[in-house]
Amino acid sequence: MNRRHFFRQAATAGVGAAAATALTAPLAAPAIAQENPKLSWRMTSSFTKNTDILFTASTEIAESVKEASDGNFTIETYAAGEIVPGLQAADAVAAGTVEMAHSCCYYYIGKDPTFALGTAVPFGLNARQTNAWFSVGGGNELINEFLAGYNLYALPAGNTGAQMGGWFRKEINTIDDLKGLKMRIAGLAGQVMQKVGVTPQQIAGGDVYAALEKGTIDATEFVGPYDDRKLGFVKVAKYYYYPAWWEGGPAVHAFFNLEKFKALPKSYQRMLKDACANANTNMLARYDAHNAKALKQLVAEGAVLKPFSQEILEASYKAAQDVYAEITAKNPTFKKIYDSQQEFKKDGYLWNQIAEYTYDTYMMVQQRKGTL
Repeated sequence: MNRRHFFRQAATAGVGAAAATALTAPLAAPAIAQENPKLSWRMTSSFTKNTDILFTASTEIAESVKEASDGNFTIETYAAGEIVPGLQAADAVAAGTVEMAHSCCYYYIGKDPTFALGTAVPFGLNARQTNAWFSVGGGNELINEFLAGYNLYALPAGNTGAQMGGWFRKEINTIDDLKGLKMRIAGLAGQVMQKVGVTPQQIAGGDVYAALEKGTIDATEFVGPYDDRKLGFVKVAKYYYYPAWWEGGPAVHAFFNLEKFKALPKSYQRMLKDACANANTNMLARYDAHNAKALKQLVAEGAVLKPFSQEILEASYKAAQDVYAEITAKNPTFKKIYDSQQEFKKDGYLWNQIAEYTYDTYMMVQQRKGTL
């Protein structure tokens, strides 16, 4: 056979074989299967299951991701203490013990006071301003620029709205009545309270009732009527003060191990972002829906509602400004994020007082008159 003719026949046969193979071989796996690998993560919470609105955000995120990924990406949720104590949740994420946590930034101010700005600071942003600052005011980028130094990435995943000022064993009418009190209070509020004579204590939510009952503390703040009633504080301290000037709109975050989050397919990152945004909206809605009824029940059970006096508010506001001046003078990262929030807050309250406040004030008058 002619050599050239041989190679021509071989080539033709090869093409035929290739075509036959293409017709009979199984199809390649769809691209979607390659983009949605099987993954199983763990998320630890800083909250116990009996604070169900707070804890539900964790399970809600997990359910959303599982459904969106057709079961390929699953997240097991654990309450505070089941893997690590509640106040160590983000530490476990940074160390890689778990991939995720649901927690509050201000639990970790012992590392750097800048952490407080991720949740709430005294006389800071309200809930709507907090969400707006994170979403469109550059807040998410600023916080995550800071958290990257701790191998963390975070997304807002809850907000309680303005909280109550807490439970006290005795009436607090003047600034002098605060002096010497031992109070469970988190974040920078503890430093502010210290300036007006309080001894702050940081205690995980599940341990607060026992501390108050035993007299280890004289007062506690937690969240608001719905959670406070479930925890039974009215049984051991009847004076219920408002507002929590230290938590006008505290954010709760989902924390991720930074390297593990970056390694996720973009589709999974998007699922987590969408799930956290949904949990963020739902938490505030649930508190708005349940707090009023719980407040009525607490009053029926013996709670004595009292506002903080103007004297206490003014003294606390001045103490807060002193704390911020001290921190910003030596912590440029804190100053950068704090200044951003301050500018955002100034414009926020300029707008709020024009429309929201005027409308709400009128409608509150109607509620008091019984004309709604």
